[in-house]
Amino acid sequence: MPMPLRRRTLLLLEVVVVLAVVAGARAQDYNNGGGGEDEDKPQFKAQEACNGAFLTYTFTERAKEYPRVKNVTAQAYAFKAQATVLNTMTEDLKAWQMFVGFQHKEIVVTVGGAVLLDGSDLPANVSGGATFVGYPMADLLNSIETAGDMTQIQAQIEITGTQFGVKPPKAPMPKTIKLANPGFRCPAATHKDSVMYVCCVKDPKFKAKKMNTTRYQPRQKADLTIAYDVLQAFGNNYMAQVTIDNWSPISRLDNWNLTWEWKRGEFIYNMRGAYTLKKEGPACVYSPAAGYYKDFDFTPVYSCEKRPIVVDLPPEREKDKDVGNVPFCCKNGTLLPPTMDEAKSRATFQMQVYKVPPDLNRTALYPPQNWRITGKLNPQYVCRQPIRVSPMEFPDATGLMSSTPAVASWQVACNITRPKKRAAKCCVSFSAYYNDSVVPCNTCACGCGNETATCDPDAGAMMLPSEALLLPFDNRTAKARAWAKIKHRRVPNPMPCSDNCGLSINWHIVNNYKSGWAARITIFNWQDYTFKDWFAAVTMGDHYSGYENVYSFNGTRMGAPFNNTIFMQGLPGLTYLEPITDSKTPADPRLPGKQQSVISFKRKDAPNVNIPKGEGFPGRLYFDGEECALPETIPKVSTARQRAPAATLGHSVMAVALVIAVVVVDSLCL
Repeated sequence: MPMPLRRRTLLLLEVVVVLAVVAGARAQDYNNGGGGEDEDKPQFKAQEACNGAFLTYTFTERAKEYPRVKNVTAQAYAFKAQATVLNTMTEDLKAWQMFVGFQHKEIVVTVGGAVLLDGSDLPANVSGGATFVGYPMADLLNSIETAGDMTQIQAQIEITGTQFGVKPPKAPMPKTIKLANPGFRCPAATHKDSVMYVCCVKDPKFKAKKMNTTRYQPRQKADLTIAYDVLQAFGNNYMAQVTIDNWSPISRLDNWNLTWEWKRGEFIYNMRGAYTLKKEGPACVYSPAAGYYKDFDFTPVYSCEKRPIVVDLPPEREKDKDVGNVPFCCKNGTLLPPTMDEAKSRATFQMQVYKVPPDLNRTALYPPQNWRITGKLNPQYVCRQPIRVSPMEFPDATGLMSSTPAVASWQVACNITRPKKRAAKCCVSFSAYYNDSVVPCNTCACGCGNETATCDPDAGAMMLPSEALLLPFDNRTAKARAWAKIKHRRVPNPMPCSDNCGLSINWHIVNNYKSGWAARITIFNWQDYTFKDWFAAVTMGDHYSGYENVYSFNGTRMGAPFNNTIFMQGLPGLTYLEPITDSKTPADPRLPGKQQSVISFKRKDAPNVNIPKGEGFPGRLYFDGEECALPETIPKVSTARQRAPAATLGHSVMAVALVIAVVVVDSLCL
């Protein structure tokens, strides 16, 4: 007989209840470690066999951006991606760095769980690839000492940005991903649809310079370093000291500006040894910190800016009991090379930093990120993100033999980069005794500005007569046209743009004798700015070994890593490079500040140098640490002067150099 409907319904309910109980029991068994082997496996099989760092990159979504264009390669898409770094070793992975080889003109707009290694501001163009470092979790602990806690052994990077040209449904994937930490080896990444992964392992052939037995990173060597030391720590604030050290023998900073980015809502309450350009205490009431410090008086606060700009104090405030009294402070932002003055190669200041939730305890200490430092006429520095280093030790304030370590210390390493084309701050012109034309600075050597509507930024610079170097660029047009007519050269229309450099240097080959040869260097200052304690450095070629003397400057040979380089600075009383000045009559052009000297070389130490072929010109030239733009060509030997003048017994290079050195004090003598 068919089962009654009521009974069938009850049986069906009993089956459902039993199945639910079984499923719950299995889930409980899985949570207790009693089963679920298949579910416990990682997402990638390669992850199970990895003994190193397992990296992934997953493209998640995108949407077409405005403007909508028909050209597929020019269409912009907003995209989102996630990257992970998992430590699968038995030891900690310190200061992890992940390189993502972007290749579709990507622009990173936001990043979560990491920051860019080079400290670039967002949005950042990363079309050539980008290296991410962990923030706030810079180190990944090992699984053994954390019981496999994924929150401590794995970092997740959330990336939002823009990419161009990859039409759906194809995913815009990077070329590669790899761990950028030294001492690791990464094979080619595996690419499947919208996912990439790779296992990077330690390179057995890599030998660290020094074994680091602590949990801190070793201190880095760089052209310039910034130390961030926490001296005192309280619940909601701490006292920090910032120390800037210039280590490069050929670089300097004048009127330095230092900036960074607060990532956790901090603000500067007070400072000693430096100050912020904008002291906007009242404006702090509109900052996020005001939401927590409701009854706080923000009037004396130095800065609530997310990116404050810090500058040095003037010397007269060095002993000021309110803002000074900090060692190595108050030099008007001047940092000289340690080879010139070691005491002036360091700057220090202190500040009291207030924190906001959730960092309201003594140990919640995070340094600011994305450090930048600039100056008046100085090299371009690229600063990496801070790394945690062993606490700095300071001498006891009472004068006893003991020392006190900092609560926590970080170090920022900054290195000089070569200026990009048309982005220099100084330029060089070439001339020689065997050619009456001067090869001037390149067009737009220091940028083009907004003048390109009336000039040609792509036209080559026009040859000049020697006397034209004494004139500002705007006054050279008539001489350049007349000289081109005399030399039967084409005059471009429109005329080339100026070099736009506030400082220029002329390198002139004076003579060439059997016993040696000589060059003259002239420095022109076209700015309303006086360079104090200026210096220059010239990197020569094979003829460096023949260097004999510099006569109106103080010249010395430099060692590694600046081999073949002559370092020059002003003699006592001539350490100032004066600014541009008005001429005697308003109708005449202004006169640049200038200094000049002759450099002699002996041929017996460099017998193979061929001066008529242009081998007497420098390969690089620096002024105050800034690498100057060199001309793209060198003066050619005219047909009437194919051979250098012969030397006589009564005219040595030394004698000629000394005569010129005396004359050039008041005259260019070109």
